[in-house]
Amino acid sequence: MLSVSEDIPHMNPSDGSGHPRHDARVLENFVDAGGRLLSIPVQHKKRLAILQWLVEDFQPGRLYAEAEVNRIVGRRHPDFAALRRYLVDEELMQRRRGVYWRTGSVPNVGHDPWDWPVDPEVDR
Repeated sequence: MLSVSEDIPHMNPSDGSGHPRHDARVLENFVDAGGRLLSIPVQHKKRLAILQWLVEDFQPGRLYAEAEVNRIVGRRHPDFAALRRYLVDEELMQRRRGVYWRTGSVPNVGHDPWDWPVDPEVDR
């Protein structure tokens, strides 16, 4: 029989993911065998471990509309708005004009890329 940490992606501390064993214990306590978050930890250190696990659901270098972020996070926990806000507050994701991306995954070129989403109401 596999342990919970072996059943859920990104939870096995020996898989080279860089998560310390403490994080694996936090994940075992807060994530069920189906990969759903049971509750959002109140303690900052534990919540950060959960957020670092959660951000792995997002591909580096990809831009996400807010609705897509909500859908992805909502698969893990019904309070996607709080988790989305925590991801941005902890600088694991960034947001601009309703578009999200993993922090460090879009190069800073000093200006918006040519394909950056344009909001005509904001750019007038």
